[in-house]
Amino acid sequence: MLTDKIIGFIGGGNMAEALISGLVASGAALPQNIICSDVREEPLADLRQKYGVETSTDNIVVARKAEILIYATKPQILATVLKETAEVLDKSKLIISIAAGVPLAAIASGLHKELRLIRVMPNICAFVKESATAIAAGKYVEDGDIDMAKAIFDSVGISVFIQENILMDAFTGLSGSGPAYVFLIIDAMADAGVKMGLSRKDSLLLSAQTVMGSAKLLLESKEHPGQLKDRVTSPGGTSIAGIHTLEQGGLRTTIMDAVEAATNRSRELGEMMIQNFLETNGK
Repeated sequence: MLTDKIIGFIGGGNMAEALISGLVASGAALPQNIICSDVREEPLADLRQKYGVETSTDNIVVARKAEILIYATKPQILATVLKETAEVLDKSKLIISIAAGVPLAAIASGLHKELRLIRVMPNICAFVKESATAIAAGKYVEDGDIDMAKAIFDSVGISVFIQENILMDAFTGLSGSGPAYVFLIIDAMADAGVKMGLSRKDSLLLSAQTVMGSAKLLLESKEHPGQLKDRVTSPGGTSIAGIHTLEQGGLRTTIMDAVEAATNRSRELGEMMIQNFLETNGK
């Protein structure tokens, strides 16, 4: 699906490298068909050496050559980069943005063209090829565009297609910000282990492995988490005593409130970003 496509990246930072690594390692794309631009030569040299891809310091070169063009820039400069490259964009290209928090409406306002636009939000776990990624499409996408986007981002984890205007902020609150919640939980578990006498090193390793193993068991067994919880808890045992304490502390409510708060903040930031794009483009 992708091996005959020229894939361009504007921005050669960490997320671009994670995607290039996933595409090359999985064989989903050929390194000679990938081109990446950045204002800094150092990351470009690193990408050439590691993955054998083509590089350029000129965004226009990449935008003109690519059949699938991925904007992997920081959100605050996306409007400027879109304006710079808009002249060479047309409906022959699939255009994907991974700029966090930038809605499709903002991207469209910066381009003023009927284009095949897709917004994608991977999370930090893409760096270890375990991302949970959301994909949302603009109204001019063509047959096969979403499948191509999924093929790219499935190379660094799993992806789901969602409705942009309804659910992208909810994804941000759940999976975009979710790793931060999990890191906090792991840190707290490790602190508890230290309190009970384990070394910091062993406690952190055991906490992280416990979370990873639990998630893998859930995904592979396809059982409901409640069923798996019941398999761990025996009558009058240690696990039910711990769960009772978690319920007393309001763990479920606190996590639900955290996802809701992050979702609402994502919505606020998206509205601010639309205004920023309008101002950048003189509207």
